Amino acid sequence: MKKQLLVAAVLAATAAMPARAGIMDDGDLSISGFGTLGVAKSNSEQAQFARYNQAEGVADKARIGLDTNLGLQATYKFNDWLSGTAQVLTRKNTSPTFTTDLTWAFLKARINDETSVRVGRVVMPIFLISDYQNVGYANTMMRPPIEMYAQAPIENVDGADINFQRAFGDFNFTTQAFVGVSRGKLFIPTGGGSVATYRAPAAGISVGGEYGPFTLRVAHARADLKSNDITPINSLTTTLKTVGFAQLANDISLVDGKKIAFTSIGATMDWNNIVAQAEYAQRRAKEAVYIPDTNAWYTMVGYRIGKVLPYYSHASYSDAGHSIALPAAFPKTGVLAATVNNVLASAEQTSDLIGVRWDFAKSVALKVQVDRIKPGAKSGALIFAPAAGVKSNVTVVAAGLDFVF
Repeated sequence: MKKQLLVAAVLAATAAMPARAGIMDDGDLSISGFGTLGVAKSNSEQAQFARYNQAEGVADKARIGLDTNLGLQATYKFNDWLSGTAQVLTRKNTSPTFTTDLTWAFLKARINDETSVRVGRVVMPIFLISDYQNVGYANTMMRPPIEMYAQAPIENVDGADINFQRAFGDFNFTTQAFVGVSRGKLFIPTGGGSVATYRAPAAGISVGGEYGPFTLRVAHARADLKSNDITPINSLTTTLKTVGFAQLANDISLVDGKKIAFTSIGATMDWNNIVAQAEYAQRRAKEAVYIPDTNAWYTMVGYRIGKVLPYYSHASYSDAGHSIALPAAFPKTGVLAATVNNVLASAEQTSDLIGVRWDFAKSVALKVQVDRIKPGAKSGALIFAPAAGVKSNVTVVAAGLDFVF
């Protein structure tokens, strides 16, 4: 039923698009939106392929929930220096059904032509495409590479940011600093799947530049992640305390909050019909915690032929160690040792994909994409995998209709 409601909402929004550029704007109030109608399936029934933080993915039956979403945004201009913006997004995230979240909600004050301040809910600028990662039409690929974007599933904070931009000849410089508190839910795929709540005070900065067809963005952020209801971890720490390893239990746990850092660098190019995009990032624990350190990267290249853009991408993420030192008395073998070592190790995965984008109408694009996933340690990013793990490659075929209005 909720799938039907989402499709009906998309169709209704599309039908209501004004003829002039598809944006409702009366001078002070503007309303716009975006969406994707997508379907996907894989060739495996062993596990599900899902986006980061999704509670349900796709297996050997076609489903619309992997990529389908609908976003609506309204901006009201109070005067020449003050405006307000709100955005809601309907998608499948930590619930197996479609839900609607408030993804942006802020007041923006323009200090001068180069500086502005936003107060409210803002998206953290920690990735190359953070500002528009959910807008399928704005991206060449059907979805942001899971290997990269699963490293930091926290999207926004309630707080404030300051934005500065200045042109130096043909070079446009931008920087954005933010501070606030993120609150939300995390899907935990182990043990049959569960959802945990979290709270994370966070701060960070991004610096970027644009010169002709080239853009570059560097970002760094730190968060103090706290969660007291991660069921598999709480069960493990209870056992550790019972058998005399209380300090190890406290090190693993997120109950008291643990500091985690994230650093990324990314670039894009759109030159002479050649489209390219690349990004590299590291996640590092600054305090002892079960969350492993990781490295991830991807590259994408395509060539525009009229309104058709074929593209290829390779992505990878790998284990970079962990922040926990096991006590000397901790057993080297046995069920408890295996459980702890499994928790501390990162999943690993690489993937190759080919796709094509066709901008066949104004503000509408059709995409077809095939992903070849090569799961490594812990079945990679596949969810609901068997205990023995997934060793064979998995192919995912998807098609989607992206639009903005």
